[in-house]
Amino acid sequence: MGSMDRFSPDEVQRILGLTEKQLDYWERLRLVSPRKEQGIRYYDFRDLIGLRTVKQLVENGVPANRLRRALGALREKLAHAEAPLSELRVLSDGGAVIVERGGTRLEPLSGQFVLNFETRELNETVRVMTGRSADEWLAVALEYEAEGKNRAQAIDAYERAFCVDPARPDALINCGTLYYEDGNLEKASEYFRQALVLDPENALAHFNLGSVLDETGHVDAARQHLRQAVRLNPIYPDAHYNLAFVCEKLRAYAEAQQHWEAYVRLDPTGPWASYARQRCSSSNSKATKSAGTT
Repeated sequence: MGSMDRFSPDEVQRILGLTEKQLDYWERLRLVSPRKEQGIRYYDFRDLIGLRTVKQLVENGVPANRLRRALGALREKLAHAEAPLSELRVLSDGGAVIVERGGTRLEPLSGQFVLNFETRELNETVRVMTGRSADEWLAVALEYEAEGKNRAQAIDAYERAFCVDPARPDALINCGTLYYEDGNLEKASEYFRQALVLDPENALAHFNLGSVLDETGHVDAARQHLRQAVRLNPIYPDAHYNLAFVCEKLRAYAEAQQHWEAYVRLDPTGPWASYARQRCSSSNSKATKSAGTT
């Protein structure tokens, strides 16, 4: 298995939009477990497909415990199917879990065949795919990024992921970040805005767009997006740091001090902590003077 087929837990979280807590919980339920080699935990493509299935089923209202029981029953009935989640079409009506194999639908817990069952098929049919899925294109893009080169190929892979699945803000955010790092702020802004159309409550997209707007001189707009970032994720130190800078530009020293203090509290030993402490003292002095003249 090549490196392109291996994904660390952190990469899986980024690709699929999962949290560490979700991965740990699903591992404890034995829904999808990471593989181990020489003490290193990783997932492969089949695991990614399986995890995406679990995520979609849970979002469709299927409790994780019920899914565990259904998959356990399914594995007993299909012992030769090494990884049912990645080999079978999975459907749900929001409660029951139905699998389709060879044109026949089966309810795993009862073992009964299902006829004319009104189900809602998952948006992404889960099967071994001949073409690349959005997740696979994201994995390809991340691999290009990890190599530290082939940025154009990484951007192309992110754009292909978005074409396959237009409801993926993570593809837009990652692609926009590459444009930002290349100095194409206009293109970066466009991608971050598109991501916010899909997910208005995405703290990272607000942070990235706010940072771009600050650099392009749209300071008031930058402040609004950075405020949203810290509202959505109050423990996001970089968002507090950038917001403090923007507030100082707008002479909002009291607000700047608040965010300098938040940054120092959240990242007290970070590379910018010493500088943030200096700015905090400066903003405090300026805020006091401003208050004294009003």
